[in-house]
Amino acid sequence: MKILILSNRVPFPQNGGYPIVVRNTILGLVNEGHEVSVFTLNNKNQRGISLDNDDELIRRIYYQSYDIDIRLSPWQFILNLVGRRTYNVDRFYDVGFEKVLINELKRVQYDIIQFEGLFMSSYLPAIRKNSTAKLVYRAHNIEHLIWQRLSEQKADPIKKTYLRLLAKRIKAYELKYLNIFDAIVTLTGQDKQLMLQYGSRVPIKVMPVGIDLTRYKPDYSKTEFPSLFFLGALDWMPNREGMEWFLDNFSADITDGELRVKFYVGGKNIPERFDEYEVMGKIFIQGEVDDALEFVNSKSIMVVPLLSGGGMRVKIVEGMAMQKCIITTTLGAEGLHYSNGDNILIANDRDEFFSAIKRCIGDEEYCKRIGINARLLIEQEHDTNVVTEKFINFYQQLLGA
Repeated sequence: MKILILSNRVPFPQNGGYPIVVRNTILGLVNEGHEVSVFTLNNKNQRGISLDNDDELIRRIYYQSYDIDIRLSPWQFILNLVGRRTYNVDRFYDVGFEKVLINELKRVQYDIIQFEGLFMSSYLPAIRKNSTAKLVYRAHNIEHLIWQRLSEQKADPIKKTYLRLLAKRIKAYELKYLNIFDAIVTLTGQDKQLMLQYGSRVPIKVMPVGIDLTRYKPDYSKTEFPSLFFLGALDWMPNREGMEWFLDNFSADITDGELRVKFYVGGKNIPERFDEYEVMGKIFIQGEVDDALEFVNSKSIMVVPLLSGGGMRVKIVEGMAMQKCIITTTLGAEGLHYSNGDNILIANDRDEFFSAIKRCIGDEEYCKRIGINARLLIEQEHDTNVVTEKFINFYQQLLGA
């Protein structure tokens, strides 16, 4: 098959959930002998990112990157407040990029064109006019639910009102596109059920996050026990909100209380105000780490206090692949076929998090057992090879092959 993948950000290197999902899809399809082209927007904040680590994969595909500035001007922000347009999506539309796509569709007759997320959907009308390919929308999450859940967590009435407004507009946009694509792929069964409730009539397939397990090699000899850690981009609002909640609730317990353990926070774009949480020898706000998997391997207990958001948390999948004992919320574990207390620990409030942390830091064998079971789950359901086979079968069904 000839497959074109459209991405709203460069999927190389694997420095976040979105690029991990997209990049591993590309790898799996290429390894199965399919012709893959990748056209991506390269926004201003990403320029200068090195692609050296994926040179080999990039040589095996047809790759095009197009520079774009997605920042909102003050004027656009005001229009976003008082107008009716969905600027969260509109800012990813570029006339020049659309022309590049149209020229490509005249050059190559694709079988499948996959839109990686809602932000590429503004190019659908032009693509539909210029291609007979089956158009597949992969929903990395239900976008409006992120903003809706964030609004529910806010006490400030102004922030709450603004987030509700965003959620309402994005929901209207999402529902508009549900039946315009030929098929939809979701990361979780929960997201599929929501789309069906919203009135989707096109085929919907659940495809969990797939990862290249050859990259995940846990080594307990290099792991500090006990130690708590978080790893994630803190420019993503659900991550930032969850980490603020966790630090506000547990800083005192870690520094002067019963939780005698060090806590490490790693991730890109950490706001400066997080420096105030740092306590010498107790809480470490490290910022972006040079090697994410090395960082994960060096710590023992992963906390993911997710209070809002949607889709499947890729960092949790990676943590499980690295045999980590993970403590997260029901929302954080959404989409995983987990067993609480067997391959992950679920905590939904302060008391449950406290109890889980205290149990874990006092019992290394208990943590190891949960981590080993977590790895088994990932091997069974999230190996890129397993997920790729499902993708190919789904594509063939759409094409009537």
